Amino acid sequence: MNSYYDSGYLAAIFGIVIFSIVIGLAAYVLTSIFLMKVFEKAGVQGKWRAWVPVYNLMIFYKLGDLSPWLVLYGVAGAALLSWIGVGYLFSLALAVFSAIAAWRVGLKLQKDAVRVILYIFLSIVWLGINAFDKSRWNPNIVPASWANNGFLGDNTVWQGIPVQPKPAAPQGYGAPQGYAPPAPQGYAPPAQPGYAPPAAPAAPATGAPVPPTTPPAPPAAPPTTPPAPPTAPPAAPPAPPAAPPAPPTDPTQPPA
Repeated sequence: MNSYYDSGYLAAIFGIVIFSIVIGLAAYVLTSIFLMKVFEKAGVQGKWRAWVPVYNLMIFYKLGDLSPWLVLYGVAGAALLSWIGVGYLFSLALAVFSAIAAWRVGLKLQKDAVRVILYIFLSIVWLGINAFDKSRWNPNIVPASWANNGFLGDNTVWQGIPVQPKPAAPQGYGAPQGYAPPAPQGYAPPAQPGYAPPAAPAAPATGAPVPPTTPPAPPAAPPTTPPAPPTAPPAAPPAPPAAPPAPPTDPTQPPA
């Protein structure tokens, strides 16, 4: 009787272990696929990076403007100090940093900051939405306030992974730190043609002779063609009217 219960107990434990392994493998495959899509949007070269455990989370931290070495600190602290009861503190810190990185990655994927709540409770769903939606990567958001921090900020440069922008360096003593956005790129229309007046000559130094700006014009050349002859004289006056003809004489009358 005891052997029957013992065999049933062992079978149940074995089934739970197998089920847990299957669920873990499925979650690992889905997470790697979703990370691969997010990395492609961010411009990360090499799809294999999303399939390497721990390393893929380090890249996720880099994209979220956090130092990737925080992942190693958290994993090592949780594994080495769990026997004295403080390993959970490193696990908690790792979860907080992961949520911060997801918040920054979401901003670059045009997501509201409030959506990080979904990552906290269902990170795989959050990754799936950002992996297959139509959002595009925008690295030109305002850098994180901790970007210049030596412990939290990402100061590493890895080949194949884009470098995130940094805040502008302060100019002078006491100058505030700010973000210098990139110059906008766009179409510049050509200048309209037109008359451009000549630039005025610079004023000469005091006491120096003023050179002539333009040479004097030469005298006008004499006309090459002779003047036109005077017009023709006026025509002769009209002749006076002729005398009226004499009246005809009557032959029957005697001459006067």
